[in-house]
Amino acid sequence: MMLAVSISSSTAWVVILTLGVLWVGLGIWWGRKAKNSEGFMLAGRNIGLALGAATAMATWVTSNTVMVAPKLAYTQGIWGMIGYSTAAFGLLLFAPLAMRIRSILPKGVTSGDFFHQRYGTTGWVIFMIITIVYSLAWLITMSIAGGELLNALTGIPYHQGMTLILVVCILYTLFGGLYAVVGTDFIQSLIILVGILIIGFLVLSQINIPDAHQKLLESQPALLDHGMPVALLAIFNLMLFGFGEVFHNNVWWSRAFAMRKSVAPKAFFLSGLLWLPIPIAAGFAAIAANPLGVNITEVNQVGPIVAEHVMLQAGLGAAAGLLILIVLFCSIASSIDSLLAATSDLILNDVSKNVFKKTIPEASFHKVAGIVTVSVGLITWLLSLPRWPIVNVLYSSGPLVASLIWPVIAGLYWQKINRPIILTGIVLACGLGVWAYYSPHLGWYTASLIGAAISMITTISARWILPQPIHRIS
Repeated sequence: MMLAVSISSSTAWVVILTLGVLWVGLGIWWGRKAKNSEGFMLAGRNIGLALGAATAMATWVTSNTVMVAPKLAYTQGIWGMIGYSTAAFGLLLFAPLAMRIRSILPKGVTSGDFFHQRYGTTGWVIFMIITIVYSLAWLITMSIAGGELLNALTGIPYHQGMTLILVVCILYTLFGGLYAVVGTDFIQSLIILVGILIIGFLVLSQINIPDAHQKLLESQPALLDHGMPVALLAIFNLMLFGFGEVFHNNVWWSRAFAMRKSVAPKAFFLSGLLWLPIPIAAGFAAIAANPLGVNITEVNQVGPIVAEHVMLQAGLGAAAGLLILIVLFCSIASSIDSLLAATSDLILNDVSKNVFKKTIPEASFHKVAGIVTVSVGLITWLLSLPRWPIVNVLYSSGPLVASLIWPVIAGLYWQKINRPIILTGIVLACGLGVWAYYSPHLGWYTASLIGAAISMITTISARWILPQPIHRIS
C-alpha cells in the first residue's frame, strides 16, 4: 500500500543508485586502508570517539526504530514508546563491558573468541547457532523492510527494492570491510539525526500539546494509561531483548575491539544517549496522529504517514517523500552493512580456527572474505524472498539472545562457574522462551522475559553448585 504522496519510481531509482554509488565509492576509498585481515575486520583497532559513537548509534537505528517504535506507541501508548526506547540501555550498559572486554581480550577479534575460551567447544557451538540465527533474522527483517518501504513510497516492486538495497550494502562492505562500514555509518547517522530533528520540529510546530492531550483523553484514553498491563510487560521484554542483542552479538564486540581502548566505553555510552531520543521522537509523532487529524490506514506505516503529513502541511511538497526515503534508506543500510561485516567476520575467524584448525593466509584473505560476504548476502536475499512478517521474524529470536545475557556477564567477571549448568540453562531458556512466544496463553511480550529469567537462575546456580575454575583469558 503506497503512502498518499510518494515519489516516482524513476526518481527513487536515481536517488538510491546515487546513494549506492556514493557508498560504494567511499567503501573503495576507505578500503584502501585495509592492508591486512585485521584492517579489514577491525579497521586497524584505531577508531576514535566520533566515528565509534556514530557507527554504534547508526547501527542501532534500524527500520524497527523508525517503523516499529511508532507502531508500538500508536497501539500501546506512552508505555509502548518508552518500552522501545529502553533498547538504549543495552548500549549504555555495554560501555563498562567494553572496557572489561578490551582488558581481558586485548587481541580478541570476535565474540566467538570469548565464548570458545570461556565455555569450550560445546558452548561455542551453542553460541554460534544462536548468533547466526539471530543475525540472519535481523538481516532478513532489514531487507524485507527495505523492499516494503521502497514499494510503499515509490511503487518499486518489493523484490526489486529489496534486491537493490542488499546489493548496495554488499558491494561497499565487500570492498572496504569495517573501514567502509564505520565511515558510511558516520554519514548515515548525521542524515538520520537531521531527518528526525526536522520531522520532530514540524510535529511540535503543528500541534498544541494541552489540546492534543485533552483530545487523546477523550478519544484514545488507553494510550495515556500508565498501568496498561500488556505494555508494562512489553517494556521489560523489549529491554531484555535489547540487552541480549547488544551483549552477545559480534556487531558490538567487533566495534569494541576496533575502537581505541580508552575510547570504547565512552563511545558506547555516548551512542546510547544519542539513540535514546530517536524512538521517543518517532513514538511521539505516532501518538500525535489523532490530534493532527491523520487518518492511519496501515498501522505498520504510521511513522512515515505522520512524517509525510506534517511535511506536506509545512509546504514541503514532493520533498516530503524524498526526505523520508533518504532517512529510511540510511537507517536500513547502516544496519545491513554492520551485520554483513560482523557475521562474515565470525565465519572467517571462528569457523576457520575452531572447525578447520587453521587461519586464513593473508595473501588470500580478501578473496575468501569476499566469498563469505557475498554468500551471507545471498542467503539473506533468498530467505527474504517469501516476504515474512518482519515483527515475527525478529521478535521470535528474542528469547535466544536473552538467554546469553547472564552467561556473558558471568564469563567476563567470574573465574569459577559450572559450565554444564550454564549451557543447559541457555538451551532451556531458548526452548521455553520460543515456546512462550508462540503460546496462545502467554504471548510475544513474555518470551524474552522467560528466556532471560531461566538463564539468570541457572547462571547464578552455576556460580554456587560445584563451580570449577575456567580458563583465564589472556
